[in-house]
Amino acid sequence: MVSTYDHMVSWVEDIKERNKSSAAALTVIKDNEIVLEHFSGTYSNTTNSLPVDENSRFNVASARKSYLGLCIAFALYEGKIRSLDDYASEYFKDLDPYILRHTTIRHMVTHTHGLDENAEREIIREFNPGEKWAYRGINIKLMTQLIQKLYGVPFPEFLYLKVFLPMGWKKTWWEPQDSDDLVKVIIDPDKNGEDTTGSSEDGMESNLFVSAREFALWGNLFLNNGEVNGKQIVPKEVIEIAISIHTPGQLAKEFPRNGMFWFVQDIPREQSELGERVPSGSFQILGVTGPTLLVIPKYKVVVAKMYNKRYNYGNENYLYFLKEFSNIVADNFR
Repeated sequence: MVSTYDHMVSWVEDIKERNKSSAAALTVIKDNEIVLEHFSGTYSNTTNSLPVDENSRFNVASARKSYLGLCIAFALYEGKIRSLDDYASEYFKDLDPYILRHTTIRHMVTHTHGLDENAEREIIREFNPGEKWAYRGINIKLMTQLIQKLYGVPFPEFLYLKVFLPMGWKKTWWEPQDSDDLVKVIIDPDKNGEDTTGSSEDGMESNLFVSAREFALWGNLFLNNGEVNGKQIVPKEVIEIAISIHTPGQLAKEFPRNGMFWFVQDIPREQSELGERVPSGSFQILGVTGPTLLVIPKYKVVVAKMYNKRYNYGNENYLYFLKEFSNIVADNFR
């Protein structure tokens, strides 16, 4: 195993500069020990903006789906959702059953549902369920609503009681108002970074802010099957549901495989965000503002990478750079 993290750090810094992110953070956990914490840059691209550090909280954008995914795993484990192969129409009785036709909960959590929303926010069908893979937001919206209906509280509140409070976390939350520890998001490099807080704390919006350390510890919770310091915070079976591949088996081989929204490696796949040198059984989640959380159980490694620039570097070739980073991490611990 290579014992230096210089290549990982230099790669993170290089992409930060290329993509015009004002900030970057990198946290590495190996064998349950934090072995690297790297921070660079500032909270925004404005003059006199303060440097980021271990207290800085980044908007993790779509990586928030892994938090919702754990709640869905709980709902399956506790029988509130009977089966992944239940039809979605059984749970969303106010929606057009023809539009939902043959869509299952499995399709909803693996991006194979074929649903979308039009400009009028009406649900439309893009393709038949299980036929293709497409990253859309409607499944997240619907599953967020379902968890609140099943448990009677918004899923962030559910997670707070089940995970965040027992873990003692204070840097992970859906923020409805700005504060000094929230990193701005650079949407246009020629303009000031923007406040990306939301209007509520119910999990419906992309306003989850997390410190690099707590983001890495979130991944480590999954690596250790829900156990922390000898205490079972989350039942092992719930974690297994969250990170097992649930993608319909007949899906074309080039499409990614997913657990509860996590991208899970089985074999290298053309449209996956995980590189070909990443071991089978690894899993990852990322967001449009640059956060990446990669877990490699084979090497007992968790890597959390943070940026604050909207859109991952590479434009139409962004998957190449995402795969490259995961390959660099895997090579470092091989």
